[in-house]
Amino acid sequence: MSFTMTKHGNVVVVDVDGQLIVGNRQELKQKVLDELEKGERKFLIDFARTGYIDSSGLGVLVSLSKKIREQAGELRLADLNDDLKTLFELTKLDTLFQIADNRDRGLESF
Repeated sequence: MSFTMTKHGNVVVVDVDGQLIVGNRQELKQKVLDELEKGERKFLIDFARTGYIDSSGLGVLVSLSKKIREQAGELRLADLNDDLKTLFELTKLDTLFQIADNRDRGLESF
């Protein structure tokens, strides 16, 4: 499991490689909050290489969304596989997040 942060224009892209679960959610949260503290306001989390997100992983995404909005920023998601799309629909989180089919569309949406 790893998180890779890259900058595309004025958007911070976070690649989640593996699973977003209770054991690593704090690492993701801290990395994004560190960037927020540095003044970044646009974030795209790319789940192209993510197979599974547990409830604590969903919780950290909701928490990050709230923190980023409080700082007048935006958080978007991209590249959810079919299982993850279903998870977001069942939990109604697809109404909270703007979700793009792929990274390019996600970047264009800002």
